[in-house]
Order: sequence, then structure tokens, then C-alpha cells
Amino acid sequence: MKKTNRVIWGIVLITAGVVFALNATGVMDINIFFDGWWTLFIIVPCAVGLFSGKDPRGNVGGLIVGVILLLCCQNVFDFSILWKILLPAFIILAGVKMIFTGVTGKKEPEFVKNFRHNSQNAQSGNAVFCGTELDFSGQTFEGAKLRALFGGVDCDLRNAIIEKDAVVDVSVLFGGIDIFVPDNINVKVSTSCLFGGISHKNPANVDAPTLYITGSCMFGGVDVK
Repeated sequence: MKKTNRVIWGIVLITAGVVFALNATGVMDINIFFDGWWTLFIIVPCAVGLFSGKDPRGNVGGLIVGVILLLCCQNVFDFSILWKILLPAFIILAGVKMIFTGVTGKKEPEFVKNFRHNSQNAQSGNAVFCGTELDFSGQTFEGAKLRALFGGVDCDLRNAIIEKDAVVDVSVLFGGIDIFVPDNINVKVSTSCLFGGISHKNPANVDAPTLYITGSCMFGGVDVK
């Protein structure tokens, strides 16, 4: 899937370069700054992300949002009316999600809260309109912060040394994060998701360290493998 993504992005970049070259040489006059051109920064990454093999819900949601915004800029839809409908709906959904999480959510261990407030030295992986790979093989792992914005992060912990409970704090917006974990640890998920999701199929292991997945996921997905 990564090779497919590279091929697709390569085609996108080549196409953009050809268009710029044709405009610069006067061979063709293609208006690249059409009304709503900026929505391509939402549409293209989400469209490419559909071929990544990750949870497609975030990319589908982002693609829908991008297309709607483009149609609004092209005066196909009335943006003012659409905004009046979508904004309250988004706020209501966010409120319902917070209430549901507050009522049904489990209390986090104290050390998870401490990690959030004292994680300046935590290892991090950030992907903004790109892909990032982290491999902790042979390293003692105590925690990490992963951020994906219109991009993807692969975090490989399969050969990491995990001797005690650890935290992976994630933040996903129109992107995806894959976390590869060893079979001899527990995984507990405590994330806030809106138009996104997180999945894991790791079996429980008695007396094994626990990896806590915390954070937020919006229009994206986190997959623990």
C-alpha cells in the first residue's frame, strides 16, 4: 500500500509540475487558482488515503467535506445556508460524544494523566501531509506522542523493550496512525473519536505490561495491530 501511495502522489506531483510548466511557457492557460482551489489540500490527501489500507472512515469523511466545500465555492451549494446547518450539527454531535464519553468512559490511571502533563521528553512522531515511520526495536519504550494531520504515522513496537506500563498519546485529523505492538502486552484504548475510529484485536495477557492509547481522533483512524 505504501508503494501505491507513493505512485499516486508521484502522479499528482508530476501533473502539477506539467500544468505549471505549460502555464509558464504559454502553451496553455490553465487557471489553477480557480474558486475553491484550496479545497484540493483536503480532497487530494483524503483521496490518496483511501488506498492506504487504514480505516477509511476518516478519509471518506474528509473527502465528503472537501467536495462539499468545493461545490460551495463553485456556487453549486449556498455556503451560508450549509454553514448554518453543519455548524450546529457538528456542535451537537461533539456535545453528545462528550456526554457519552463522560458517562461510559473509564477513569484513566494517574500515571496516564501525569504523562500528558509531563511528556516534554517523550519521543514523538509527526506527519503533516506526509508519512512517518518510527521503529523502536531494541529500545526501552516508556511512551510516545504521535500526531497525524493529513498524513500517516507507522509506529513499530514489536521488538521494543516494554517492561512496564506505557502511554501512546495520539492526535489524528484527516489522517491515520498504525501502531504495531508485541503479543505479550495488554492494550487499553481511551480516545475521543468524532467521525473517526480506533481498532485493536490484541488478546489480554495476565500480568503483562499495559499500553494505554489515549488522545483524540477526528476524521481519521488509529489501528493497533
